[in-house]
Amino acid sequence: MWRILEHRDVEKTCYQLPKTVVKKYELWKDIVFRHGTEKLREFPGFHDEKLMGQRRGQRSSRLNVQYRVIYAVERDTVTVLVLEITPHDY
Repeated sequence: MWRILEHRDVEKTCYQLPKTVVKKYELWKDIVFRHGTEKLREFPGFHDEKLMGQRRGQRSSRLNVQYRVIYAVERDTVTVLVLEITPHDY
């Protein structure tokens, strides 16, 4: 089992998001908690990918056409750090 840590602003952001995005985020968290981030690649809808540039070392998963969850993985402690849920503008 993986541990998921969310940035303090993620909970606040979820109140402003459409319900469908929040449901998809909850599904994303469930998959990561049970199976880890490697399992996300089996679901093409999440389009999980590593990021480059200023966000090197972070990953992105789609929650819908507009919104992405940005996260980083710490393998030595089996922890996923959810940094933000943001509209796609990077």
